[in-house]
Amino acid sequence: MTRKAPGKYRRTGISLMQLAEMFPDEEAATKWFEFIYWESGRRCGHCQSKNTKEVPNAKPMPYWCTDCRSYFSVRTGTVLQCTRVPLRKWAFAIYLYVTNLKGISSMKLHREIHVTQRTAWYMLHRIRTSWEQTGLCDTLGPMEADETYVGGLEGNKHASKKLHAGRGAVGKTPVAGVKSRQTNRVVAKVVEDTTSESLLDDFLFDHIRKGSTIYTDEAKAYKRLDTYDLIHEAVSHSDGEYVREEDIHTNGIESFWSVLKRAHQGTFHRMSKKHLQRYVTEFVTKHNMREFDTDEQMASIVAGLAGHRLMYESLVL
Repeated sequence: MTRKAPGKYRRTGISLMQLAEMFPDEEAATKWFEFIYWESGRRCGHCQSKNTKEVPNAKPMPYWCTDCRSYFSVRTGTVLQCTRVPLRKWAFAIYLYVTNLKGISSMKLHREIHVTQRTAWYMLHRIRTSWEQTGLCDTLGPMEADETYVGGLEGNKHASKKLHAGRGAVGKTPVAGVKSRQTNRVVAKVVEDTTSESLLDDFLFDHIRKGSTIYTDEAKAYKRLDTYDLIHEAVSHSDGEYVREEDIHTNGIESFWSVLKRAHQGTFHRMSKKHLQRYVTEFVTKHNMREFDTDEQMASIVAGLAGHRLMYESLVL
């Protein structure tokens, strides 16, 4: 009997040596970005016109749009606009981003590609904007819904910062999630609280259909599901019940939470509420794209960089 290799052995990865051969210089990286952005033909980053031409000596930019009469490059109209970081370093950063399953910190990235820590932090947030969560493919199959809390323990905080509210989740930010067993896809969102309105009205009902089968824990917020045209089953964690009748459980979505928590504790150490949704989206998309080859994951990031802008001031103010 042939034993299977561990992990996603069917995927085709890229080694560091292969990466260096793919991007030996800035010209190779530029051609790679242009191939992904302009697969159907070069377009102006300002007006999306195809009436463009090359500029001699590439000064001030390599291309000229004859419709809007503007210079542009492959960076124009993307998150990479107005950044002086070479595209080769962006390619290496994207590779490190997709291949580190529990995330890469800005300190690690700054050492790996020789940029400042602040630049690395800014680059990572720009990359995160390229991946947007999608739905659960409109399935009726069984789904698991759950919520978790992200943040530091009250006991580890300085005395002046403790809230003394007497609850285990005080000071933490709630995150709601749902996983489809049929597609193995996850969707998650930072919510204001764990009330029925936040978990159901503002999140869950956007991703499920009538007639769906939903598995949750015994939280009061989910009791409203019994009044809808849904099949709702709940396990009672407080009574030590985690699985009933083999298929009634929330182990799938809880395994996703464990990855998010490991990244929080082992890589990032702190995820502020302001930026938490970007981190959540990062790990949701990594989970949903686990079956993709490394080059496909990298290409999906580059394609998603177009049409977005993220100014540094909006991150720090």
